[in-house]
Amino acid sequence: MRFRILGPTQVVLADGREVPVGGPRLRALLALLLLDAGRVVSAERLIDGLYGEHPPRGAANALQSQVSRLRQALPAEHDPVEFHPAGYRLAVDPDDVDAYRFERLAEAGRRALASGDWPRAATVLREALELWRGPALADAIGAAGAPAQAARLDELRLAAIEDRVEADLALGAQSALIAELRELVVAHPLRERSRGQLMRALAALGRPAEALAEFEDARHTLAEQLGVDPSAELAAVHLAVLRGEERGSVEPVLPGQLTTFVGREEELKRVGDLLVERRLVTLTGPGGAGKTRLAIEAAGRVDGEVRFVELAGLADGSDVPQAVLSALGLRDAGLRAPAEPGWQTTDRLVEALAERRLLLVLDNCEHVLVDAARLAARLLRACPALRVLATSREPLGLAGEALCPLSGLAVPPLGASALDADDYAAVGLFAQRAADVAPDFTVTPANVEMVLRICRSLDGLPLAIELAAARLRALSVAEVAARLDDRFRLLSTGNRAASPRHRTLRAVVEWSWDLLDDAERKVARRLTVFAGGATLEAAGRVCGLPTFEFVDALTGLVDKSFVEMTGGRYRMLETVRAFCAERLAEAGEADQLRRAHTAYFLEFAWTASDHLRCAEQLHWLRRLDAERDNLHAALRRATAAGDTSDAAGLVAALSFYWWLRGMRGEGARLATDVLDLLGAEAPPGLTEEFALCVYNASLAGSGPLPSLGTQRSVIRSLGRAPRQPFLLYLSGISTGPPSGGAEDVDELMGELRRLVGADPWINALGAMGSGSALMWSDKWDRAEAALATALDGFRGTGDRWGTMITLGALGELAAWQGDPATAGAHMDEAMGLVEALGSAVDQADMLRTRGEIRLRAGDLAAAHDDFAGALLLAQRSGAPEFVASARLGLAQVARVRGDLAAARRFCEEALAGGLTGWYVGEAARAEIIVVLKEIAEAEKVGAPPSADGA
Repeated sequence: MRFRILGPTQVVLADGREVPVGGPRLRALLALLLLDAGRVVSAERLIDGLYGEHPPRGAANALQSQVSRLRQALPAEHDPVEFHPAGYRLAVDPDDVDAYRFERLAEAGRRALASGDWPRAATVLREALELWRGPALADAIGAAGAPAQAARLDELRLAAIEDRVEADLALGAQSALIAELRELVVAHPLRERSRGQLMRALAALGRPAEALAEFEDARHTLAEQLGVDPSAELAAVHLAVLRGEERGSVEPVLPGQLTTFVGREEELKRVGDLLVERRLVTLTGPGGAGKTRLAIEAAGRVDGEVRFVELAGLADGSDVPQAVLSALGLRDAGLRAPAEPGWQTTDRLVEALAERRLLLVLDNCEHVLVDAARLAARLLRACPALRVLATSREPLGLAGEALCPLSGLAVPPLGASALDADDYAAVGLFAQRAADVAPDFTVTPANVEMVLRICRSLDGLPLAIELAAARLRALSVAEVAARLDDRFRLLSTGNRAASPRHRTLRAVVEWSWDLLDDAERKVARRLTVFAGGATLEAAGRVCGLPTFEFVDALTGLVDKSFVEMTGGRYRMLETVRAFCAERLAEAGEADQLRRAHTAYFLEFAWTASDHLRCAEQLHWLRRLDAERDNLHAALRRATAAGDTSDAAGLVAALSFYWWLRGMRGEGARLATDVLDLLGAEAPPGLTEEFALCVYNASLAGSGPLPSLGTQRSVIRSLGRAPRQPFLLYLSGISTGPPSGGAEDVDELMGELRRLVGADPWINALGAMGSGSALMWSDKWDRAEAALATALDGFRGTGDRWGTMITLGALGELAAWQGDPATAGAHMDEAMGLVEALGSAVDQADMLRTRGEIRLRAGDLAAAHDDFAGALLLAQRSGAPEFVASARLGLAQVARVRGDLAAARRFCEEALAGGLTGWYVGEAARAEIIVVLKEIAEAEKVGAPPSADGA
């Protein structure tokens, strides 16, 4: 068995099947045992972990019962749970636990990094990081000691990410790492190592201004938050960037290859021998002969330092020295002091390479031949330890140049026996590449003549053969052979100044496009309107073709590798999608398809929204998740096009989904954009949509928003039942409940019932609102009755979210009434529901609620753990209101314990979050201010309050 605690607790058998473990407490027990896999864990530690510092009576028996249930849940043939006089032991190999395996791999990656083995370091660290499936110890975050362990694992994960980034930088992946490093810096602004890595990557890519700006931002952040200056290490990176000498580990190496090397063994040996004897070797031959690939393979077998310089993208030969400078990880004279007049890039190269033993690979020299030759000559004269390996369609023309001409791979001559075909490199290459796209393909007596015709028609040129072999996914060998005569020039020639890679990618797609029939082309270009793929139903509706014609065309596109089908969804590669989008614009269909796409997903969003309030909630959440890219693309396009009704309708339809998935920040940003389109007042017919845009935008706490008045005025302005009932909840947390308390809630619900009749979900929501208002009015009996009605209503509809928040309110009420057992039962059920929903934001809310219950009961240790867990989840989810409330809870715990300094610090940190602009945020802010005043009073008298007053 394999055990997973880097995310939700899981037990997985060798065949991949997951073993269901049970409820939250059972998974927490398993996680606690797994933290000490193979070692005895005392019963006291387990009780403390499961029940806190104040366990219930009979805790030992309760623990024994939980252990028994765990044994029953795990397969009988394994039975790893052992009883010992001192406690319990999970008899499993630590390497079968993902957390232990992660730590072992992370350490191995760190050692490989320290020894300079970059490829192994990158591979091992990626394997380690792929073990993470979510927050560490997600099912035990409320257990005593678990937050500290989770924080330790999180720190190790961050360090492993930074180590992996270091290895990737050393492998020349600067460009691909920029976005990831920026995200790391935003998420962890005080981590100087990530900041330094970003600076180094930017500098190596020739973007020193951005690197220097990152340093200034780091200096400002460190001074503002910690009152310190950047470390010596970060300052050293800054200085190296200023001097243009920043290289660190950011040193480009040979480009990685995704395919096997076929058919050039003799040439490879010749190049190797020449590089021993000569200092300048040039591979010559026509385009597509495989010069670049041979150069990479040959350079990879050379001992010592190698640098690869890609010249194909240069438009001007004068850029050649700068391209070499960048490949060496250096900067040009632009950052050097002006006290060095006449300093030239080539001079800088000579200085850098004067005593450096290095093989410099200059790839694709033909379109900058004169400048490449001039630079090579200068460097070879001035740098005695330097060697140059060049690729070009013609020689550099320098004295001492050794040439290795390439033509096509060997093909069987006319009249040769088909039985000997496998002995020729061109046939071997075609067979290998064909098997990559059509795994069952082999050269057989039935197709060998066509294979020979293809290889001969293309003169054995490797690039052309690979392109031809790739077509076997859509065409037979005979069909490929029949089409090659008209396509040879397309595959082998082009503008010498353009990038061959770019030209080839376009040629591949263009050729494939020519193979489509009219219906396939129509579907291909229309599919580009989708973002993140499409289901068969969505694609058929939006593309607008008759059903049978559409299905046949889509099937043809899949067969011809124009479209991929995975997991029931149809997707295009981005290169193909970009090409087809051009064809869509040329056909004049772009706006028509955008509208069709928006109409489909607006209808889908409303249908899904209705199902989110019933028993099918989880199924429709998953469907919405799958279509999130399409939904947001439709919303952004409608906003950009000024389609007010569609844009506002999508905001309204998606409001409940955004809330359930904890996407309140993204929803607020999208709603704000739509508000800019709508203006300061609701357009005719869009009253409800306008209100939902305002309420969603208010969650971001940014800037003044249009005033909507009270909940009652909003409902009255509709004159009908809201199409999005979640409007009622959003209005409450945005503007606050009716000022008259429970009575006003009842009156509001009475008005709603007259409008909508007996809607079970709205009635349940109203009962919950009324019960909450009665709670805060100390009318506990009436509150309990109203909340019980709400609970029955939400359970009746099947809405797990409504059931969860009502259980949380009942838990609080039971705690206020001095009934901790009932409060705990309600919270256990609520935590199970939030797990089913998979919402980290709601889990943070429930942990916070449970923390307040435990604080009121005087269980300070358990309350502290709940608040700490809530804080961690809220920070990861970007929920500022729960970050603030969790810190307020930690402040209350510290205050009761007498640590007034910590209490004040937590309160001040809570105030620093985004808590303005909406009712719940303002209410939290007011509560924090009140607690700060109480702390100040306690500091004066020197006596902390009791837990009852917390």
